[in-house]
Amino acid sequence: MKTQYAFIFLLLFLLPGATSCSKFLEEDPRDSLDESTAYETLQQLFQNGVLSLYNHIGGYSDSQGLQGTGRGVYDLNTFTTDEAIMPTRGADWYDGGFWQGLYLHRWGVNNDAIHDTWEYLYRAIILCNKSLEAIQSYAQKHPNEDTRIYTAEVQALRAMFYYYTMDLFGNIPLLLTSDVHVSDIRQQNRSQTFRFIFNELQEAAPLLSKERSNQPGVYYGRMTQPTAHFLLAKLALNAEVYADDLWTDADRPDGKQLFFDVEGSRLNAWETAEYYCRQIAAAGYTLEPDYTLNFAIFNESSQENIFVIPMDKTLYTNQFIYLFRSRHYNHAKAYGLSGENGSSATPEALETFGYDTPDTDPRFDFCYFAGPVKDLDGNPVLLDDGQTPLVYEPWQVGIDLSGSAYEQTAGARMKKYEVDKNALKDGKLINNDIVLFRYADVLLMLSEAKVRNGENGDAELNEVRGRVGAAPRTATLENLLAERQLELAWEGWRRQDMIRFGTFTRSYSFRPQLENEASGFTTVFPIPEKILEMNETMKQNPGYE
Repeated sequence: MKTQYAFIFLLLFLLPGATSCSKFLEEDPRDSLDESTAYETLQQLFQNGVLSLYNHIGGYSDSQGLQGTGRGVYDLNTFTTDEAIMPTRGADWYDGGFWQGLYLHRWGVNNDAIHDTWEYLYRAIILCNKSLEAIQSYAQKHPNEDTRIYTAEVQALRAMFYYYTMDLFGNIPLLLTSDVHVSDIRQQNRSQTFRFIFNELQEAAPLLSKERSNQPGVYYGRMTQPTAHFLLAKLALNAEVYADDLWTDADRPDGKQLFFDVEGSRLNAWETAEYYCRQIAAAGYTLEPDYTLNFAIFNESSQENIFVIPMDKTLYTNQFIYLFRSRHYNHAKAYGLSGENGSSATPEALETFGYDTPDTDPRFDFCYFAGPVKDLDGNPVLLDDGQTPLVYEPWQVGIDLSGSAYEQTAGARMKKYEVDKNALKDGKLINNDIVLFRYADVLLMLSEAKVRNGENGDAELNEVRGRVGAAPRTATLENLLAERQLELAWEGWRRQDMIRFGTFTRSYSFRPQLENEASGFTTVFPIPEKILEMNETMKQNPGYE
């Protein structure tokens, strides 16, 4: 039972008033924690200064958490791509043009979701800063007690939040204290923040536990060495993007000429990515023979998942809304749950999977509901007339289905996580842990890094494909981008992948390329206007001026 394990501290010792730091540039962001008693002992320091921070990885309201909620990090990385679309269905899913705007890359500089995501990430960063200050203060008062492991864990957590912020927004402020004043804010070039994040993770990693973070125990859901190594591999693999301070000039740095000091060796970006991927493999991670086990109701036993958001519908408030908002109302009702009849696969995703052809990828049925819909006992699900079967029509999807014959039924729907028929809150409180990082991604990163470095990446690519019985392929960049769609559908990586492979700004079904978008300006989101108004020294990202 999850109740036996230390992750429950994440709720029991939540910092009182922690969410009061809700404004990014508050001049004196503080919470209501009584600091005179909160950090008196090492145990209190651990609970209030370290464990409490993990409450900010998941979320229960819009724009909060790295995954599980809407209008935040996950949606910005998913519905802006050729992977997924939220069609307008009559009165449903227009929402002032928000979802169409994401898909069309017409999100504007006053987008509330982008602003709220910025504030969420910086709130987490500032709370990490506050914890680092508390740990430092405690260490000064108790020089005989070793707090280095606490510093390393919080340092790595902060680096992860900065990684997501930099990836989304490019040139961002680097805040290293909790007492932030507007006049102190200074925007950094993306390359500087990139190097800072990389160095912070490198420094922290040796002090982090080598235990599995995805399995119940003392380190359940926490930052561990394999998690840090995963982030280091991601940073190195995206080095050409992150080291580019002027991403609108069509001139990226060369990954073979970007160097990192790794354990005393000077490695280029691709060699660095390879190194950290191999570190994760050496830690004992492996592919699960059954792909679906990684997303099962009780997926804590996975040998593949590296970092997850622990979920327990009776213990934690973290929500997972993606199945809920994708299923047709009657489909969800047949499970005893609720649905919002929304998110669907794009035609490009269907084509990549080879849907409706003899060569359909085996993972399609793991990831999508398509065709006739059945309940958990195998009975047909019917439409409101009680006679007509509900049939999802994948190829009929569009950006606006209002008034069409397929308004309610178009689109292949999300299926990736096993249905928890005992879920609470309409199906949003589930027991499936939310998968953030897993070993299949490591193998695909390793294959890609090798190809980019002029090596052969066939073995790693086909290890992933072989697990599901897919035919072998040659590891080319084109095949690897497709494989990442096949293997990692609905996992929130598509935007980053498309940017790295240079396909994010192209036109595709229902989405014409914007004027000047070939420059790459939409590969980062705009700095929210409300943030710029608070500090005149900050500059808008190019293309949004």
